[in-house]
Amino acid sequence: MKSTIVLAAAVLATLLIGSACTERSKTHTTADDTSTVSTSTTETTTYSVDTAAAGTAIDRAREVAKEAAQKTGTALEKAGEEIQEETKDAKDDVKKNDDKKKPPQR
Repeated sequence: MKSTIVLAAAVLATLLIGSACTERSKTHTTADDTSTVSTSTTETTTYSVDTAAAGTAIDRAREVAKEAAQKTGTALEKAGEEIQEETKDAKDDVKKNDDKKKPPQR
């Protein structure tokens, strides 16, 4: 879980650091026949993202997720085997106790 959080932070940092921002301001001035002058300003902001860095971060995120899934599966499998072994031991103990309680056969 910790590595997933670290990875998410790394992806976000990569996107923020790798992104470029450009601002553009255009001013339009027009004059007509009646000596009226009008001015308008248009501001635009353009963001660009380093897609190669984003792609690399996504690939790494997939690898980490796959590794985590494999480790989780392995842990669950091991836990299941331990439960089966404990259950088998408990059944054996119960059987031994039952055998002791039975009267001898004549």
